[in-house]
Amino acid sequence: MNKKLAAALSGGAVLMLVLSGCGGDETDEKASAWAKKVCDKWQPELKKIETANADIKRVATESSKPEEVQQTDSAAFATMSESYKTMGAALQSAGVPPVKDGAATQEAAAKGFEATSKGYADLKTKMDALDPKEQTKFADGLKEVAGGLQEATKGGQDALATLNAGGLDKAINAQKGCQVAAPSPTPK
Repeated sequence: MNKKLAAALSGGAVLMLVLSGCGGDETDEKASAWAKKVCDKWQPELKKIETANADIKRVATESSKPEEVQQTDSAAFATMSESYKTMGAALQSAGVPPVKDGAATQEAAAKGFEATSKGYADLKTKMDALDPKEQTKFADGLKEVAGGLQEATKGGQDALATLNAGGLDKAINAQKGCQVAAPSPTPK
């Protein structure tokens, strides 16, 4: 049951992997300075998200007791919710990005991260409501939680797409703070 949750997480929850593109091209200095402000604040959050995902996958692939799965997943969802909220705030505090329609790009991306933050908070609430003592209901509840992951991550994916479409992809990808190593794909 929880393997489906791990597979769903490996498939879409790690939004930061979108940021793992190669940097390199000369980018506009103003865009680079803006991206550095953002990425310096994102780096600790990206690490927290990466760790939370690893924790979820760990309890999904081990023979973990339902109580441990619930506690681990709930804590991971809380961490991810807070991290995406912080990432949205970092976008706002960095100022308007120096690209065409920068204010609209910034606002749309920040709203996307806020939506993902709320999505993970909702998943945490659902996880906390499950009764690990009733294994059949718990398993069904895990399926429901796994099914909600795609919706939870949509806002963050849209936010990254907005930043990329706004012309900030090269500037962001060039920043060390936004570069993460992509883990090996988990077989489904």
